Amino acid sequence: MLKYSFILLLFVQCFLSCKKKDKPADDVAIAKTTLNVSYASDARNKMDVYLPANRSEANTPVMVMIHGGGWAEGDKADFTPFVDTMKRRLPQYAIFNITYRLVNNGQNLFPAQEQDVKKCIEYINSKRSEYKISATFILIGASAGGHLALLQSYKYTSPIKVKAVVSFFGPTELTQLYNNPPNPLLPLLLFNVTGTNPTTNPAIYQQSSPATFAVSGSSPTLLLHGGLDPLIPASQSTLLRDKLNTLSVPNQYVFYPNGGHGDWDGPTYFDAFNKLDAFLKIYNP
Repeated sequence: MLKYSFILLLFVQCFLSCKKKDKPADDVAIAKTTLNVSYASDARNKMDVYLPANRSEANTPVMVMIHGGGWAEGDKADFTPFVDTMKRRLPQYAIFNITYRLVNNGQNLFPAQEQDVKKCIEYINSKRSEYKISATFILIGASAGGHLALLQSYKYTSPIKVKAVVSFFGPTELTQLYNNPPNPLLPLLLFNVTGTNPTTNPAIYQQSSPATFAVSGSSPTLLLHGGLDPLIPASQSTLLRDKLNTLSVPNQYVFYPNGGHGDWDGPTYFDAFNKLDAFLKIYNP
């Protein structure tokens, strides 16, 4: 009887052990959402993580979403309504909706926001094995977030070279924006976030301008801009488009004549997401 019980016990243990091994590590077969994950030490260094079902390090691309707000306002919550849109359209992507330090009363001046995005990309890359995601990164940003997405994509190619980047009405050349503002408050905003002007310190404006770092081999780029934008003129996108064309960098420029600064109507956003979807399927099939 004891011998029979011992054999039965071994059988049960073996069965349970096999069941545990059959269960995917980290439940990769199941979609997973984790909010307010810290990627660095500041309280603003948070991200919401949306991992798809059946993810893997070989086949799951990464989408990083970067909010706008003039580098002094905004939050990842601004992009949250679009997360479900991205999940429906591009269900294979792992989505990271991030926030970063904001300029406030002389604190966190440029390049603090650039540094935060860089830290976040490095952190996500360091967690690829844990998250079960690939080394294929796509960056999407709006306004100031578009600027930061472009800057990260062009300026840093290690440890990750961004596969493609999408900018919704983001600034691309800050010296020109300062000297030729569509709104008289723009030079004041740029002075507040840099602590200086391009005459006194041209380097910070050059180093913070995505167009400075566009080179042959830069990430394929989608630029979307409204013709009635009162803050960032469409010339900021066309300037970058022309430079990318000169460098033979794959790009697409989409112009909406009646679009403002983010206050686009439903059909405009629907078309913009169609363009984004099609662009990513070309450059990250």
